[in-house]
Amino acid sequence: MLKLYRKPNMGLLGVDISSTSVKLLELSLKNGRYWVESYGLCPLAEGSVVEKNILNTDAVADALERAINIANPQSSKAAIAVPNSMVMTKTIEMDADMTDDEREVQIRMDAEQYIPYPLDEVSLDFEVTTEPAAHPDRVNVLLVATRTENIDSRTEVLSLAGLKPQVVDVESYALERALAIFSDTLPLGVNMVAILDIGHTMTTLSVMHNGKIIYTREQVFGGKLLTQDVQNRYGLSFDEAGRAKKMRTLPDDYESEVLMPFLESVVQQTARSLQFFFSSSQYNEIDHILLAGGNANIQGLSKLLQQKLGYRVTIANPFLQMGFSPQIDLKKIENDAPSLLVACGLALRGFD
Repeated sequence: MLKLYRKPNMGLLGVDISSTSVKLLELSLKNGRYWVESYGLCPLAEGSVVEKNILNTDAVADALERAINIANPQSSKAAIAVPNSMVMTKTIEMDADMTDDEREVQIRMDAEQYIPYPLDEVSLDFEVTTEPAAHPDRVNVLLVATRTENIDSRTEVLSLAGLKPQVVDVESYALERALAIFSDTLPLGVNMVAILDIGHTMTTLSVMHNGKIIYTREQVFGGKLLTQDVQNRYGLSFDEAGRAKKMRTLPDDYESEVLMPFLESVVQQTARSLQFFFSSSQYNEIDHILLAGGNANIQGLSKLLQQKLGYRVTIANPFLQMGFSPQIDLKKIENDAPSLLVACGLALRGFD
């Protein structure tokens, strides 16, 4: 059974693997305040990771090694996350007086009821939740399971890069942990937060209510489309288009002819995802939108979303109340912050 190694004895490196980059973050805790000790971000070759599936283990491990060299962390113990789309979760009721060992035996006996795969192909873990069960002598137990191959592909990357896998988490739980440390920087009265993570090929809308993610929707849509639009309009290669977009060296008509149509598409996709959430839940409103992911900082995006959707929109930064070691490039980490939420949530596992 997969164990989440709840109490590591030293700091952990949070390692987040996306379709375009590998991110590594190391935190410390001094006098009740978190500090960023080191971080590294290294791009991945196109096709190394597709829709959260690692297709080229060696390429990802090489990128992680480069990120380690950039960061120069003190620890070699690491936490990594499995994407939400690869995880099954279920809350079950169990007797309150059972030990963890007894629960494990019972869950294994009943696993076929909950998990649609052979048990020898699955890694799972469980945790008693704080939510009261329907009966006073029972407790709610959260069961989390994923195919073992999803864990193996990620821990293999860590090992090849010279790191020691200690914790395997779930992306949504890492996200919750990261948001918890800067939620008090949001306006008063904000209880329902939509986190819009715009990646290279995937956009994920997660809705958090009182600190817990209650809804997640992934769709194939991301910043790659903008790069392709640049590529097609200006006759560049894909790599040239990506560099020109980042360096802002495109012709004067870029904003009106390429960028604005893309931003309008983001607004439409976000409105549609929110409507899916409202129609499938008891809620019909949110309080705030947090922009995350590698495309959160696209010029004009937060302003347009706020204008068109009518919600306050801010760019996520989990480091707002943290200190920084002297080696950290403050301007760079501020720019990268929206894409470091999962890595931050994983690094925080070292202080559980």
